Formats: sequence, C-alpha cells, structure tokens
Amino acid sequence: MSDLFDNPMGLCGFEFVEFASPTANVLEPLFEKMGFTLVAKHRSKDVLLYRQGGINFIVNREPRSEAGYFAAEHGPSACGLAFRVKDSHQAYKRALELGAQPIEIATGPMELRLPAIKGIGGAPLYLIDRFEDGKSIYDIDFEFLPGVERHPKGHGFQVVDHLTHNVYRGRMSYWADFYSKLFNFREIRYFDISGEYTGLTSKAMTAPDGLVRIPLNEESRQGGGQIEEFLMQFNGEGIQHIALLTDNLLESIDRLQMAGVPLLTAPNDIYYQNLDKRLPGHGQPVGELQARGILLDGTTENGQPRLLLQIFSEPTLGPVFFEFIERKGDYREGFGEGNFKALFESLERDQINRGVLKVDDKTTEKEAA
Repeated sequence: MSDLFDNPMGLCGFEFVEFASPTANVLEPLFEKMGFTLVAKHRSKDVLLYRQGGINFIVNREPRSEAGYFAAEHGPSACGLAFRVKDSHQAYKRALELGAQPIEIATGPMELRLPAIKGIGGAPLYLIDRFEDGKSIYDIDFEFLPGVERHPKGHGFQVVDHLTHNVYRGRMSYWADFYSKLFNFREIRYFDISGEYTGLTSKAMTAPDGLVRIPLNEESRQGGGQIEEFLMQFNGEGIQHIALLTDNLLESIDRLQMAGVPLLTAPNDIYYQNLDKRLPGHGQPVGELQARGILLDGTTENGQPRLLLQIFSEPTLGPVFFEFIERKGDYREGFGEGNFKALFESLERDQINRGVLKVDDKTTEKEAA
C-alpha cells in the first residue's frame, strides 16, 4: 500500500487513542477486562497509560481539559486520536497551511507540547513523532510503574487496525475530503448496506502508509438505524468503534469471554453452513468460529486464502464499541464487506431487542409505501 501513493505527512500508524468519561471507574475496569494493563501515570496530570502489545490507550481523568469537556458533552468515549508521523513540526505546519484548525492542549512545566488539530466531533487529532522506546512521549511525560511489563501481551491484541467515524447524513464527503486533503488518504471501498428495516453507506479511507484506516459511516435515507441512534446518543459525530488486531482470534476471544467482555451474538446457522460455498478452501474451523460467533470474510482465489476473521463487542462506552479481528494471508485492505449485511442485521436485531427500532412501525411504513 505504501508504494501506491505519496505520504506527504510521513504517516506511520496509530500512536494512541485517548478516552475520557464524565463518571469515574468506567474506563479502567473495561480496559482491564479487554487485556490492557496500567503501565504508567502522567508526571503531573491525572492521566493513565494502558497498554497491550503495541496499543496505547490514554485515560484522561483531568476535569478541566479538552478530554474532560468532550466527555461532559458526549459521555464515556474516545475523545482523541493520535497518528505517528516522521516529523511532527513539518506535519503540523503543513496541516495548518491546508486549512486545519489548531487545538492548543494545556501543558505544564517540562512537559512536551503535542501538536494537535481539530478532528472528528471536535476531538484533537495529535501528530506524534516521538515513539521509539526510551525516547517516546511516554518516557518524557509519564512515569512507568515499577515491575510492570512495558508491552504486556494481554489477550494477544497487537495494534489498532482501524477505527470508524459516524457522521451526519451528507457529511461523509466532508470528512473524506478532510483526510484526503491533509493526509492523502484514498477511498478503497464504498458500501451501501441495507438490513431488513434500515441501512447505511460507508466509505473506507486508507492512509498511504497502509496502517491507518478510517471507514466513514452515515445513515441511509430511511433513517431510524444504527448511525442515527449513535449520533443521537453520542450527541454528535465521533468514533463509533475501534478495531484491535490479533494473530490468534480464537484464543483472544476465549480470553475476552472468560474476562466477561460482552460480545455480539452469532448470526444464524445458515451463515456458517454457507461459508464453504462462499469461501471454498478457506481452511478455517467452522465449528469453532460458530461457537464463538466469529465471522469470516476475504477471498480464496487461486487456492490462496486471504482472510479476515472478525467479531464485535456489544456497546461498552455509551454507543461506542470494539471490534476484534485477525488477518490471514496478507489480507490488509478488507473490512469484512462480505459480512456487513450479517453484521448489520445482527446490530439491527439488538436495536429491536432494546426497543430502539420499532419493527411494527417500520413494517407498516413499508406496506404503506
């Protein structure tokens, strides 16, 4: 992917996702169940660093901060996002020249000033160029806890694979242009998905480094669906879910289930009965996938399986949830588009069960039409 188009901002993956909550003890227990470990505390602020593999989750508990104000408006959520760049000063300067809005993050004495621009929902999008062990932003601004492994294995999740933005209808083009103009993202997938009662459209955007992926989702015209519910409950646009990558999803999911992380229920038996027909020669243990509710997508053309295994958590931070995935055979660009309808209908069933989506009303409307 990195050879296909220019990388003017020097992007090289996600650095961290920042979280905040208006109520205490919401984030920390969830992240511990997900296999994250508290490894460091900020030297002067009430800010924590949770890690698993190469994933950094920042828990910002400062009340009068960008994170605190964001959480007061949106509830427990991902309130910030950081990209790794080769030169943060050059990247920040270029972003402002291209029209990005700067965000000033308050710093204390001897603390790093992390350049940030206004991102989705007004959340800061940080540009970080200090990420080598021993020289990172954490080595400077945080104190690592004694006797704690700095990169704990946890449940086996290694990196943030992608994260999605839910946007208001008509705003998908704005955010696609935002990432294209500033970072040279390209659209690699476009989906128009319909469930039994609702629908959505999605544009999958990928950065030139091939490591930063951001699908953009908006509600379809009929309304009343998952994106609309998110926007109402979240009180605006924002990060809908964060996908974590492992190289052994079966084992990772067993650990999540043992820890009590709630996962979406599996689709019906027909989905698994059709896997061999849809992906002949996939080589995966269908019974074990079905027992855990894991979905399978990809291609097996020319006898070379390139696969994506995926499963979602239930909403865990207000309407925000997590995805857990494994990629096999260098299948880097797919997002499980072959599973989207099954996933969409699974989420639709959850809306019906919670009483958010009124089936009888929708059915009546369709019949009247």
